[in-house]
Amino acid sequence: MFKTSTRYKESANRHIISILMENETGALSRVSGLFSQRGYNIESLTVAPTDDETLSRMTLVTQGNDASIEQIVKQLNKLIDVVKVMEMSDYAHIEREIMFVKVAATNMESCASIKRMADIFRANVIDVKNKMYTIEITGRPDKLDGFLETMEDHKIIEVVRSGAMGITRGSNALKI
Repeated sequence: MFKTSTRYKESANRHIISILMENETGALSRVSGLFSQRGYNIESLTVAPTDDETLSRMTLVTQGNDASIEQIVKQLNKLIDVVKVMEMSDYAHIEREIMFVKVAATNMESCASIKRMADIFRANVIDVKNKMYTIEITGRPDKLDGFLETMEDHKIIEVVRSGAMGITRGSNALKI
C-alpha cells in the first residue's frame, strides 16, 4: 500500500519562497548551503531559467515559524547571486505541482478504474505499455495527495513529483 507523505499537507508553518537569482554555476549550491548551515530542511525545490537568460527562478518549500523564515529571507538577500526574494505566503498566489504516477493494471476492470479516476481528477494518461499506465496530473499538493489515495487499490509502481511552483496573483511580481 502506498502512503502519501505528510510533508505535502498544508500547514501554518509551510512557506513557499521564490528567489530570482543570477544563472551562474554554484548559485543553487550557495542557497541550499544556507539552509543546511541553519539546520532547515528544503521540502521541495524547483529551478529554471526565466525569460531573461541571465536569471533563474528558484521556488522552494520549507517549514518554520515566521521569525525563522524572516531570518532565512534576510540571509538569502545577502547572497551575491540573489537578485530578489519573495515569500509567496505573504501574497495571494497560485501554487501548482506536476506529478507522474505509474500504476499497474491487473485486469480489464482495473484498467477501467484507473482511467475513470484519471478522468475524475482531470489527469492525463500519457503512456500505456504492458498493462502499465503512466498518468500526469497537475494541481495543488492536496489534489495530488487525493489522487494517490484513490490509487491505493491499485499497484503504484512509481511516483515522481516536481515540487511547488508558484506565482503571485495580480500586479505583484518577482521581477527586477
